Amino acid sequence: MKRYELTDSRIKIYGVPCFYTEGKLTRLPEYVIEKVPSLDWHGRRVPGGRICFRTDSEHMDIYVKYKTMHVDVGMSIFASQSINVYVGEKPTSRFLGLSWPRDYNTMEFTGRFKKDKIMEDVTVLLPRNEIVDSIYIELDDDAVIEKPTPYKYEKPIVFYGSSITEGGISCNMANAYTAIISRHLDTDYINLGFSGNAKGEIEVADYINTLDFSIFVYDYDHNAPTAEHLWKTHEPFFKRIREKHPDVPVVMMTRPYAVYGEDEYARRDAVYATYKNAVESGDKNVYFIDGETYFKDCPDRELCFIDRIHPNDYGFHLMAQRIEPIIKKILEKI
Repeated sequence: MKRYELTDSRIKIYGVPCFYTEGKLTRLPEYVIEKVPSLDWHGRRVPGGRICFRTDSEHMDIYVKYKTMHVDVGMSIFASQSINVYVGEKPTSRFLGLSWPRDYNTMEFTGRFKKDKIMEDVTVLLPRNEIVDSIYIELDDDAVIEKPTPYKYEKPIVFYGSSITEGGISCNMANAYTAIISRHLDTDYINLGFSGNAKGEIEVADYINTLDFSIFVYDYDHNAPTAEHLWKTHEPFFKRIREKHPDVPVVMMTRPYAVYGEDEYARRDAVYATYKNAVESGDKNVYFIDGETYFKDCPDRELCFIDRIHPNDYGFHLMAQRIEPIIKKILEKI
């Protein structure tokens, strides 16, 4: 078996732009973490990160070493600490399997996978919950490795929001609604979901403004302490993005919830006000998605959640069904 490091030019790291600017698997650069210390741990994790390449190797060993290991009461090791491997063209790729540490005391593990000995794309989805120390890949000695087939839409969508955006609480990262939409539409994406800590900080907007992206999607109202907080932060966050990206489509969403009540409606009003004001000012590249519509017509909507807050895989599937057509129409117009 021959070893390949992530720095190999034939391997592409998607969803983790800091890998190419700071040489690390981290979602936020150090200067942002210094300005927003609450994102220290969250910003160093890499949910949504993908390792991509093409190979005809029949065998693949993927070695993973973590810097952290946390018990998550809502997600198993399969969901929180595993890597997921897909093979084949991205829109129709098939799930090859996952690999995970054997327990919460194990910081290093190896995933061993076998596929057909034909040239095809490989996509490795990185874990949600842990800070990654290092990863390398081993392939058959006689294997060919090439750069991955580019996404149809190489310019990424940026998603910013809560633990739901981050992928909680799907059974694995491949089933998060962001990942589902990416596979279906063959588009790159950057997942800036920060569990419990997405509060519309202007410093985060400033970082997003440094990225080159096709669409900006945000829905952090779950993490806003109150509806009043949303009123104070949601529109300024949007306007900050608009300062640097005046024409990029922006999708504003409200949180999924089993049954909307007074607080959910109050938060929705704040988000909708940003959208309405933008439209009235002549902005033709804004979109609004009402989170209540994800499950409202589902007779089994109570089955969509783990805890009435976080969608499960079924809930994420329904979210993707609602959001994907809108994203698809936007991408087709760009």
